[in-house]
Amino acid sequence: MDAVLRSQQRSVEFPAADGYPLRGTYWPGPDAPRGALLINAATGVAARYYTRFGDAMAERGFRVLAYDYRGIGESRPARLRGFRATKLDWGALDCEGALRLLRARADGLPLYAACHSIGGFALGLAESAAHVERALFVGCQYAYWRDYAPHVRLPYLLRWHAFMPAVAGLLGYFPGKRLGWLEDLPKGVALEWAFRFHPRFHRFYRLLPHASKAVDGHALERRMAAFRGEILSLADTHDEYATPAACRRLLDHFPHAQRRFVQLDLEREGLPPMGHFGFFHARYRDSLWQRAADWLETGRQP
Repeated sequence: MDAVLRSQQRSVEFPAADGYPLRGTYWPGPDAPRGALLINAATGVAARYYTRFGDAMAERGFRVLAYDYRGIGESRPARLRGFRATKLDWGALDCEGALRLLRARADGLPLYAACHSIGGFALGLAESAAHVERALFVGCQYAYWRDYAPHVRLPYLLRWHAFMPAVAGLLGYFPGKRLGWLEDLPKGVALEWAFRFHPRFHRFYRLLPHASKAVDGHALERRMAAFRGEILSLADTHDEYATPAACRRLLDHFPHAQRRFVQLDLEREGLPPMGHFGFFHARYRDSLWQRAADWLETGRQP
């Protein structure tokens, strides 16, 4: 079954809400799927990083869509310098387009989401997120600097809130690949991350080079508050970005959702620490991934 499902991986191209062409991978799953699952990536992480997780979820009976935000991976334009995009666009436009595609292919199936890092924030900004029944948040937050773990706060401030915007301003984009940090980032995404000096995510965002006209920030908060599904938010005790304060700050924007935050101490179970990126490594295929799939399908807390 594993080989059969993997052979069913299909490259897809679809429009974001504003028509921008996005690319990703779609797994149709078995003949009688249990639900449709959207995978929202972290900042600067290409959708191919989630391929093994997508394979596993298809094996468990889900139709799955993983996609690249504009400016990243297969959704990157020929020239990134001067390309207009922000994380707000990733949610309101790109995630919205992905949800529309998945809903069209879901044939009435329950709709779920697995979100990594900024992916939970992006989900909340999409109007169609109101149709999502359950969302798994893995290390999800939106990089407010005071929420970084205390022992890395100063170096992260220097890296992400000083060096990154300076380079992005100079080059017109952030060359993350060349530095061995992330995928390259559009200038607006880099600046939006760097401007997180205020706990309200939209405090400075009108100053950014958006792909489309900036929406009132409070309207975006109301859009996030419209989500009424279930959210299980997970973070590792070793995650320096997704601290309990950071995860709960994001969850506060979903006041009408059924929310639960769990901090994982995997070493107590004999499992390796996952940090911020490890959850989607195949070493968790028979442990965390199976529990995640159970929760997405049934809602029973693992």
